Amino acid sequence: MLASLLLELGRVVSTDHLVDVIWAQDPPETARTQVQICVSRLRRLLSPLGTTIDTRPPGYLLRADPGSVDVHLFRVAVRDAEILLKEGREEDASACLREAVEYWRGPALSGLDGEILRNKAVLLDEDRVAAVEAYMDIDLRLGRHARLLGELAELVDRYPLRERLRAQLMLALYRSGRQADALQVYRSGRELYVDELGLEPGGELRSLEAAILGSDPALDLPVRYTPEPGPGTGTPDARAGTGAPRTPDTTSAAPFQLPTAAADFVGRPEAVSAATEILLGDPEKVGIAVLLGRPGVGKSATAVHIAHRLAEEHFPDGQLYCDLRGSHESPLNAANVLGRFLRALGVPGQAVPDDLDERAAMYRGIVASRRLLVVLDDAAAEAQVAPLVPGSGACGVLVTSRAQLTGLPGARRVELGILDEPVALALLEQVVGPDRVRREPEAARALVRTVGRLPLALRIVAARLAARPHWSLAAMVTRLADERNRLDELAHGDMTVRASLSLTYDGLGAEAARTFGLLGAAEGPTIPAWAAGALLDDLRPFPSDLAEPLVDAHMLDVTGIDAAGEPVYRFHDLVRGYSREKGRAQGLPGPEETRRLIGGWLFLLEEANRRILGTNLLRVRGQGERWRPPAAYTDRLLSDPHQWIDRELPNLLAAITQAARLGFDEQCWELASQFCVYAERRGYFDEFGEVLQVVSEAVRAAGNRRGVAAMDFAACLLMSNDRRTEEADEALSASFAGFTELGDRFGQGLCRSWMADSALGRGDRSGAQKLGEAALDDFAAVGESGAAWRPLIVLGRIAVDQGEHERADALLERALGCTRETGDPRAQAQVLYQRALHDMARAAHADARAHFLDALDRIAHPGDPVGEALLRFGLGRAQAAMGDVGPARASMEQSIALWERLGDREGAAEVRAALEGIAGLADSVVTAAGTPGAPGS
Repeated sequence: MLASLLLELGRVVSTDHLVDVIWAQDPPETARTQVQICVSRLRRLLSPLGTTIDTRPPGYLLRADPGSVDVHLFRVAVRDAEILLKEGREEDASACLREAVEYWRGPALSGLDGEILRNKAVLLDEDRVAAVEAYMDIDLRLGRHARLLGELAELVDRYPLRERLRAQLMLALYRSGRQADALQVYRSGRELYVDELGLEPGGELRSLEAAILGSDPALDLPVRYTPEPGPGTGTPDARAGTGAPRTPDTTSAAPFQLPTAAADFVGRPEAVSAATEILLGDPEKVGIAVLLGRPGVGKSATAVHIAHRLAEEHFPDGQLYCDLRGSHESPLNAANVLGRFLRALGVPGQAVPDDLDERAAMYRGIVASRRLLVVLDDAAAEAQVAPLVPGSGACGVLVTSRAQLTGLPGARRVELGILDEPVALALLEQVVGPDRVRREPEAARALVRTVGRLPLALRIVAARLAARPHWSLAAMVTRLADERNRLDELAHGDMTVRASLSLTYDGLGAEAARTFGLLGAAEGPTIPAWAAGALLDDLRPFPSDLAEPLVDAHMLDVTGIDAAGEPVYRFHDLVRGYSREKGRAQGLPGPEETRRLIGGWLFLLEEANRRILGTNLLRVRGQGERWRPPAAYTDRLLSDPHQWIDRELPNLLAAITQAARLGFDEQCWELASQFCVYAERRGYFDEFGEVLQVVSEAVRAAGNRRGVAAMDFAACLLMSNDRRTEEADEALSASFAGFTELGDRFGQGLCRSWMADSALGRGDRSGAQKLGEAALDDFAAVGESGAAWRPLIVLGRIAVDQGEHERADALLERALGCTRETGDPRAQAQVLYQRALHDMARAAHADARAHFLDALDRIAHPGDPVGEALLRFGLGRAQAAMGDVGPARASMEQSIALWERLGDREGAAEVRAALEGIAGLADSVVTAAGTPGAPGS
């Protein structure tokens, strides 16, 4: 149990998860009680160490000094090494990584049993070996190959199947003048892979063997480069004081968003040279290079290769990347992309302006003093790209597009054609191995001609050959020459791509072929592993097993690893289209399969909100179908629910839109309603506004009255954030009318709560009183007393205004009890904020300070900058009233910094005025007059 809590240090671990860790699949009936007993004992044992275990629904949270936990120290050291590496301090980075590895004293979690902990131990050990491989790479670049030989030999002996370690040993031997030994290491590895796995070595090892055989100069020790200090650490642009929107403080944010470069990239020297000249040629102007070409010609791969090649030396302050989805039905708009870029550059969601021009101005201001590369993949039109172009000549923009983009000022185009034959043969060698190409040179040339020398087609066919070493190249040429099964719907050169896809598809097993046809139903930019399980209604614990055969066949790409340790997938555009065609031919996916996929998103989003908020009593719930992934997988996936929602945001938006288009109106509005809960708290108002209109139209067209009422309620929240008060009140009234017609007392209670708050804001105490009391009756009638905290806050504020302090205390204490019942930390912070203001109103400054501090603790994770700014201002006023001038000044300065980070001049000015008056506070009386509302409200 202690290991599980330490692994999730500072995060809530559910009781159910602890039960699963201790007893796996066969817990006793008293399991939860025994967990409580164990926690109690651990508390007594850990107390002398200053370590506490808090009870936090739905489980427990361990608080300890992170510096006392070895896995935390390891991760910090690895992150520090990454920073040092980006700064060009390779010796320090290597030392830092070696220090990180020294925290290991054997296998992770050794001596502990249980499948869940074993899985976590495997991931931890993988992180350790990855760190070892990383410092080996650095030391090889530093010329330390001779001293690494013994260590690398021992590592290869311990991890004989890890190709990267074997390659590092081969390179170290070669640079030490031991070419024959290096080749023997390769041969030993090849025999091992063939005997134990039935596989040939990967492309990296095969290429390295060929390079060693040919004494390739590229293997020699590279010339060291020490980058000069970049301008990214300089002072802000002097133009920040003009009429442009205030740029938040983002000097510490350095985004590195480039996708992984293709390991077997070959050729394109002319295109790489031309794009490099465009990007770097004129230091006074932004270089804009546009890579053009047909689908499958390798535009994206070439752009990523160029970006990685130039990033460290020429654009050290970061690289921004976005797939603009120009070839899809709904390309991303520039405002949306600017919102993503600004957040990546360190701007909080709440500080991102609404207006496109203001976003563009803020973006240009932030990057004005940086050397930054912007990569825009799959652009649709000039209007999509123009606002994303920085104004500084130190920056570069690399665009790929199927359109000409001739109207983009300053852009220069680079056309990508099919590969030259020598380059195509080199690519074939990279994948299938040079020996097979040398044995059948004529067949190899015929093969690259048959697939039209198009990179996508060649990669797929070559991968099929690599997986079947007993096939001859000539046999593959014969198979490709048979046009009877070719698809001919595509014009021009795309027919050979379809032939290659068809050939690969024909080699799939029945289950893999069905999975391929179903995965086309996923409309987001990436596909999580659980999606295959949902589409097939398969609850196996490792859902990636369903999709991995497609990865093996190069019909599906792996783009990352999720929090559960499972791969995240992505289709190439052409392969996705082919998947949908094959699916339609089989009648896939049917409505049931797609409902399960949408239901998976609904369940996971609802569960993520539950883990963040406790019992979710902020929205009504419908009858939409849910699909539940395996419980253990869900626990791993949602170990950090905030991070999961942020990472899956584009997929969630795509799922909402898809459900609306397909007429799944119940799932559609529930997904949108659940997303609204998170969007409101994290500042994703643009994204929610985009789907709100689509969902509202869908539920109205379907006659879904509860869905209409729920979306009217959501529209009210969105309009309130935009300060469109009258429209918000109209939407709220419409929602209330809808819930009233349905007899939905919970929905009525939600509406009355917000109507009461609105009435109090207008000065209508009597109306607010009646509405708040009616909302309490609504929640009591449906047995949801935990939802009563919001109307109780309103009633408490009214009592404070009327000087009824005892009654206000009772109401706010009731409200706090409700938030404890639901387990929503942010709601608890809002109640504590109101209690602190009440304390200030009656000069109970010590109580106010305690309540402000308690509220700050509740919003510490994942952070609420608006709420923190309000709370620190209030804390500073309480401290000043108590005569603690130093702490008061520090609290207010923190509040000012937060407001400035958010770009809120009025908030900063209010706090600054209070700060300037602190010197005279000794003779003054601090009252509660000041900031209205509540943290993050």
